[in-house]
Amino acid sequence: MSHLSERPEKPAVGVSVPHESAALHVTGAALYTDDLVQRTKDVLHACPVQVMKAHARITALRTEAALAVPGVVRVLTGADVPGVNDAGMKHDEPLFPDTVMFHGHAVAWVLGETLEAARLGAAAVEVDLEELPSLITLRDAIEAESFHGARPLMVTGDVDAGLAGSAHVFTGEFQFSDQEHFYLETHCALAHIDENGQVFVQSSSQHPSETQEIVAHVLGLPSHEVTVQCLRMGGGFGGKEMQPHGFAAVAALGARLTGRPVRLRLNRTQDLTMSGKRHGFHASWRIGFDADGHIQALDATLTADGGWSLDLSEPVLARALCHIDNTYWIPHARVAGRVARTHKVSNTAFRGFGGPQGMLVVEDILGRCAPRLGLDPMELRERNFYRPGRGQTTPYGQPVTQAERISAVWEQVKENAGVADRRREIAAFNAAHPHTKRALAVTGIKFGISFNLTAFNQGGALVLIYKDGSVLINHGGTEMGQGLHTKMIQVAATTLGIPLHKVRLAPTRTDKVPNTSATAASSGTDLNGGAIKNACEQLRERLLRVAATQLGAHASDVRIVEGVARALGGDTELAWDDLVRTAYFQRVQLSAAGYYRTEGLHWDAKTFRGSPFKYFSHGAAAAEVEVDGFTGAYRVRRVDIVHDVGDSLSPMIDIGQVEGGFVQGAGWLTLEDMRWDTGDGPHRGRLLTQAASTYKLPSFSEMPEEFHVTLLENATEEGAVYGSKAVGEPPLMLAFSVREALRQAAAAFGPPGTGVELASPATPEAVYWAIREARRGGASGSGRAPDGLADGGPARTDAEALHRA
Repeated sequence: MSHLSERPEKPAVGVSVPHESAALHVTGAALYTDDLVQRTKDVLHACPVQVMKAHARITALRTEAALAVPGVVRVLTGADVPGVNDAGMKHDEPLFPDTVMFHGHAVAWVLGETLEAARLGAAAVEVDLEELPSLITLRDAIEAESFHGARPLMVTGDVDAGLAGSAHVFTGEFQFSDQEHFYLETHCALAHIDENGQVFVQSSSQHPSETQEIVAHVLGLPSHEVTVQCLRMGGGFGGKEMQPHGFAAVAALGARLTGRPVRLRLNRTQDLTMSGKRHGFHASWRIGFDADGHIQALDATLTADGGWSLDLSEPVLARALCHIDNTYWIPHARVAGRVARTHKVSNTAFRGFGGPQGMLVVEDILGRCAPRLGLDPMELRERNFYRPGRGQTTPYGQPVTQAERISAVWEQVKENAGVADRRREIAAFNAAHPHTKRALAVTGIKFGISFNLTAFNQGGALVLIYKDGSVLINHGGTEMGQGLHTKMIQVAATTLGIPLHKVRLAPTRTDKVPNTSATAASSGTDLNGGAIKNACEQLRERLLRVAATQLGAHASDVRIVEGVARALGGDTELAWDDLVRTAYFQRVQLSAAGYYRTEGLHWDAKTFRGSPFKYFSHGAAAAEVEVDGFTGAYRVRRVDIVHDVGDSLSPMIDIGQVEGGFVQGAGWLTLEDMRWDTGDGPHRGRLLTQAASTYKLPSFSEMPEEFHVTLLENATEEGAVYGSKAVGEPPLMLAFSVREALRQAAAAFGPPGTGVELASPATPEAVYWAIREARRGGASGSGRAPDGLADGGPARTDAEALHRA
């Protein structure tokens, strides 16, 4: 077992403990960024001047009327920026734009003594516009050839030969929706300037180091004059990886110009209309199967809706391409990617970061093609799994080293869920109920863990031991409710050999741990845990030498377990507190900076080849649904999950992440239907679903009536901190099982062998239309290929075509 993954005697990891802030959360005592306003004197409030046009050139901006509003202190415009007027890492996001690029774009900010004064001031600002043509839908952008950023191409094998040799070839298109993060805490920042002119920003940010970098270049300052702190976030899900930077920069600019603290907090409607979403995608594809249903070749084009600027669209697209294979070996593949430029908010990271979009494409393909191949969807999926011992690689060239886990979680979830017996029960139920149908679907996942950009795969930590034996840890990760801080306390306690209560964790700050990566890509535990372990190991080695002299033993024979140092074979004990005090008087350094970098990664973005991921996370889910044939309404009766988290650092935290990720994925796939005004009227480009009243979020009523989550046992991950695996993003994709169960339930309203297409999100309305299609015979029963799904290929004879017709 590797040094990084090996666990010592009586570790604090692997134990189910409550979230470190659980009591604070449920009592309301936990402080979030905006709570600090009440503790800050003379705060000014910022309000955006939003322009309600999708695309327009600003010809005049008049602020005089706003300044006349009682309580308005200042109006911030582009003329006030001392540094670079840009809030994006791609330098394509002007903080104060001269062209409106989406409906609700903020072109100026008003500072007021109260939020109401700032709001009235913002309403008084006069903006003259020259309206310009706009592209709102993804299809509009594709037809107009409106693209930006890189256009990657992933190729393996000989796709044309693979298709030519296939017994069955199918083609199709698939467009699926974006998704709103809808974190409980909206975007917010609080900035103030100290007596030396240094800038301190409290920000609800998943990436404080990048927030620091953007604030510094907007203000024209070096980074060491800007400190960013994140106490905690009320949810992030990727929406606070890039998007907080501009808001923090506005607050900092206001504080710099007025000398007073500035608070910026978006209300829910502002947050929904100004911040980016999960990228919606369009996919066009052609796939070939042999006579036994094995995938031979895939030719596809994925188009992401990037919105008005690039943000993280390029790496999101790259990850989508890297995950289009999911758990399936595709010997010949050619997948092209492109980012569409539309006049909507700039879409950004969202849990899974493009991986869900890529994986959804192949799961939709298999769900659509299984009936046309005369195969059960579960059987078709199993036949195409990566298999151990065959030297199979992904389409981008990375070996799949744990292929056996794909089958392991699959078989275990089928056993746990009693799939065989329940499918017989479902068949009997469906035969007896002409207007209500049930279905059970099983899907699996293979999700790569690491940032696609190799440089981001590093983490830092600072660990301090005080004379009384208490320990304070700092690391570069941020806490957004996912339990990262809880795991880091467990890692530190395990490495030092002390009880959990001895360890406290400080808020994430850029002046404690510099140059950190975003808490994203499910890498927070791997990177920061590795760094904390490294720092604690340095301290432990120093203390072991001190203990050895006190115990009369060699340092290599001393162990610290549960706060007591003992020599192997000896009876003498030395308490942790006494050991630390002794070390201090011997002038032994009791602080250490830790560092970790993920080894073994290499990636060439130009050729789209390499091994960008440290390992793959695996899981499988079985979902049973019941659908009403009159309305398309449905309920999720039961879900069983088996998920691979390696050796769990904190089982209760991990199970919660699996449950939460699954429900969020089910929301994306079945409920969350974002709507935009695509008409040519005055509100073109307006987000129509601006609140929880019109944007349907998953709630208790959408939870499975039975929900069983099991963590895969005996799953140590070599080369990861204490043998664990990432858990944040992968479970979201387990929700594919719900969508595929809905497809099968809708098809059950038609004759045997019926296949249907299903929109995403699969709302009751979408399910109803799929039922209508099934009752008319579906794609395979009618011989007609709806929306471009066609069967062809050189092996199909005229007789076969006649039979299908």
